[in-house]
Amino acid sequence: MAREDIITGIDIGSTSVRVVCGQIKTVRDHQEVIQIIGAAEAETEGVSKGVVTSIEDAVASMSAAVEKCERMTGVPIEDALVSVNGVHVTAQQAHGVVAIAKANGEVGEDDVARAIESAQSISTPPNYEILHIIPRSFTVDHQTNVKDPIGMTGIKLEVDAQIILGMTAQVKNITKAVYRTGVDIRDLVFSPLASAESTLTKRQKELGAAVIAIGGSTTSLAVYEEGDLLYTSVLPVGSGHITNDIAIGLRTSVDVAEAVKRQFGTMMPEHVGKHEEIDLATIDASEKVLVSRKEVAEIIQARVDELFAMIGKELKSIDRFAKLPAGMVFTGGGAKMEGLVDHAKEYFKTSASVGVPQHIQTPIEKIQDPSFTTAIGLVLWGANASASMNMRNSSSNFSSVAGVTGKIGKWVKSFMP
Repeated sequence: MAREDIITGIDIGSTSVRVVCGQIKTVRDHQEVIQIIGAAEAETEGVSKGVVTSIEDAVASMSAAVEKCERMTGVPIEDALVSVNGVHVTAQQAHGVVAIAKANGEVGEDDVARAIESAQSISTPPNYEILHIIPRSFTVDHQTNVKDPIGMTGIKLEVDAQIILGMTAQVKNITKAVYRTGVDIRDLVFSPLASAESTLTKRQKELGAAVIAIGGSTTSLAVYEEGDLLYTSVLPVGSGHITNDIAIGLRTSVDVAEAVKRQFGTMMPEHVGKHEEIDLATIDASEKVLVSRKEVAEIIQARVDELFAMIGKELKSIDRFAKLPAGMVFTGGGAKMEGLVDHAKEYFKTSASVGVPQHIQTPIEKIQDPSFTTAIGLVLWGANASASMNMRNSSSNFSSVAGVTGKIGKWVKSFMP
């Protein structure tokens, strides 16, 4: 197995580090698919809410997950696409304008690159760096909403783009930690974009859909419309907050509370009988107490309603509350909570589902778990970026995947030891 054929994604979460390795395989009719050949996870230490709090602990966690995946595939992991997440990541709109260079007025790739570079030259907040520049549409003279301007004729080329920025110090710390594991960085990718890559179909992105990734300490949101990224946000609430609420409400340990949430948790208290009880001794022999399952459900629902209110506020800010034709797709470990989808349908007045990885083949069962969607999305992101480099005239050059500029790749090199 050639090392250069392997694409690796490392998803650095606040509770777990997940590593996925994939290969591009050619099947019948010369169609290419991504075959996942390795997947591993390790408990995260030294990371909280997407921010590195201890480089030494973060390196140990990442190394453990990488080594597990290497043992599964039998091939050393030399480079990877790495997720970036956290409330420090922000987005803003940008506009770039350039004159078309050729005398005959035909738009070429260089013109597109210059237009994107022009958009990139906007004033960024202090101590922030650009992670992604994602073109949404182009304008050639007065013709607007152009998706692929190459080959068109005009005098002036404009681009409307979304720029995603991360706080320099936080991204630098993640970068340092990854390099200290001995793994090179192929690209840094904002987590919700990777999640969308693995769970949304092209049609869903065209119609209008939202991906909500519920992690341990944050929840990230990405909204797509007409095939493009419309909006992103990271909220400071995750499934770990539910665990903490249960621990406080039941006066028990966080470990027992996590087990209660996983084994008995639901966010539909109206579906729980008044007299249903949970024997905590079945989880921890030292906890000789019975607790009401309905009370647990009410605790979970209260925190989820708080999270849904925050998500709803974000959707209302862009006038998309109850206006997503393809609905909402939930991913991340928190998406496994019983009753989540039904409660979301009722709350947001739209269709909802738990996201499962699309566009892959694999014999590895745990890959279907929603907690692996970001890591899989990183692999797909890398595969699509490679494909766009091989087909320079493809319209995919202006998709959310290939819209990533090379700036961040050059920038992270400055942090190599």
